[in-house]
Amino acid sequence: MFKKLYPYEYVESVFAIDYNKLYHKGYRGIIFDIDNTLVPHGENSTKEIDNLFQMIHNIGFKTLLLSNNNEERILRFLKNIDSLYLCDAEKPKTTNYLKAVKMMDIKKEEILFIGDQLFTDIYGANKSGITNILVKYIGYYKKEKKGIRRNVEKIILKLYQMNKSYQNRIGDIQKEERNFQNVVEER
Repeated sequence: MFKKLYPYEYVESVFAIDYNKLYHKGYRGIIFDIDNTLVPHGENSTKEIDNLFQMIHNIGFKTLLLSNNNEERILRFLKNIDSLYLCDAEKPKTTNYLKAVKMMDIKKEEILFIGDQLFTDIYGANKSGITNILVKYIGYYKKEKKGIRRNVEKIILKLYQMNKSYQNRIGDIQKEERNFQNVVEER
């Protein structure tokens, strides 16, 4: 019932991913969400994110930002990053996921999506047939009240944890092994 919401992989952050391993597995393009995936909601890119994109590009990846934000917000984020983008994406609708694949001019099987939300990012990628990675959303550790969606996500991730056949579908992609149970409990 929830399988369209299950990510292929679930990791701590974009910095926990070994991009060289992904490249060796045959991936050539990465589509990223921005807010709460790369930076806190509404914030500009950081030096660490700028360096991450430079490293990803040096490996040989093409990148594209797929965001429900407007173009002004995305261009502000891309100040020091050279990447394709699609704004006002209306995720989880599949239209712009598939447009992103065409813009990257790479086979869909060679592209993966990285985002922080099950109901928009992962659901849209799954409906579009794009391999995906869920990252723990930035801002999780703040002692702010979580929205209903984040609480429902926590329940779905526990169900995901019980269904081993949906976990680790990409394989060994993390810089360090991390116990999935710890990630789910902390979310």
